[in-house]
Amino acid sequence: MSILILGGDGYLGWPTAMHFSSRGHDVTVVDNYFRRNACTELDTGMLYPVPTLIERAKIWHEKTGKEIKVVIGDLSEPEFMRSLFTGNFNYQWAVNNTFTGIPETIIHYAEQPSAPYSVMDYKHADITLINNLRVTNNLVWAVRDYSPETHIIKLGTMGVYGTPNIDIEEGWLEVEHKGRKDKFLFPRQASSLYHTTKIMDTDLEWFGVRMWDLRITDLMQGPVYGIETEESLIDDRLKTLFNYDEIFGTIVNRFIVQSIVGYPLTVYGQGGQTRGYLNIKDTLQCIEASQKHPAKKGELKIYNQIMETFTANELAELTQKVGNKLDFNVQIDHIENPRKEAEEHYYNPAYQGLQDIGVTPHLLDEASMEKMFKVVEQHKNNIRKDVIFKGVKWG
Repeated sequence: MSILILGGDGYLGWPTAMHFSSRGHDVTVVDNYFRRNACTELDTGMLYPVPTLIERAKIWHEKTGKEIKVVIGDLSEPEFMRSLFTGNFNYQWAVNNTFTGIPETIIHYAEQPSAPYSVMDYKHADITLINNLRVTNNLVWAVRDYSPETHIIKLGTMGVYGTPNIDIEEGWLEVEHKGRKDKFLFPRQASSLYHTTKIMDTDLEWFGVRMWDLRITDLMQGPVYGIETEESLIDDRLKTLFNYDEIFGTIVNRFIVQSIVGYPLTVYGQGGQTRGYLNIKDTLQCIEASQKHPAKKGELKIYNQIMETFTANELAELTQKVGNKLDFNVQIDHIENPRKEAEEHYYNPAYQGLQDIGVTPHLLDEASMEKMFKVVEQHKNNIRKDVIFKGVKWG
């Protein structure tokens, strides 16, 4: 298939590009280095240097003989988005510099991905809203106008649901009211402006599906952890971005880095916050399964993309147990919660749908976490304690 990946330089975007390329698909990635530039602006921590997207594509070609085409540009600009469908652009890197036509599948990662970033101040809130909503709106309209049969796979987030006092279904809720029944998008109550943009993304998608019969799958993903994927083992330079700061780093990745450099694990408040998690390898499985089982014309298909749930305390205790086994003296510190969130709550999401279409979970246990410790430890000298926690507050 011809697959277009928006946000192809990111933590998930680049591994996804390699994953599909290795399986023989014609892959094009688009990015504007938003995340890299934001990391430079905010002086956040990268565990190791990462080649540019063009350099990565060249390394991939040298090692595998396969091509990942690279386009650099800002997808929040409508005409640039539309050029990807008309061919009125230049590849920044490609062995064959010929326009390959309308993509059969589009994977949309191209958003500002951080909740803390979105509430730092009004400027970063504005950047988040403008980037995320314009990119999704531009995509929906471009597909409507040029390729309405294309299947869009959009990365959403479990954070749109909040922590309701009822079971969380996979995207939809059947409601009976005054003797009548209907199905609605599950009630959503985001806890950050980033998560709020994800709610609005789904609304834009649902509009496009209802009005124009588009085909969209929205994956409500939980926090991801991990570094290595099958393809990244080919060459160290192909490893994905890895942040360990509070802005772009996810909790498991942060806790492992903190353990290795003797920084007490930053558990927010009481630590009872429960969320759904998944290994980066399972993100790739979920995307591929969604690509193989596309939404039908006029369908918005929604999956909850998690494999298991943990409280923050459970993750900290698992990290401490593994770290101490490896001779790191891991301490846990309950700090004042900078976020506005319930620290003890009911949380029971459904997440069987992706497993029903072929995803086999990689569960987080002592053995899998120990492997991550050993990979991160190789880069111990690059870790900066001063960027681990700066205390971005929601209030």
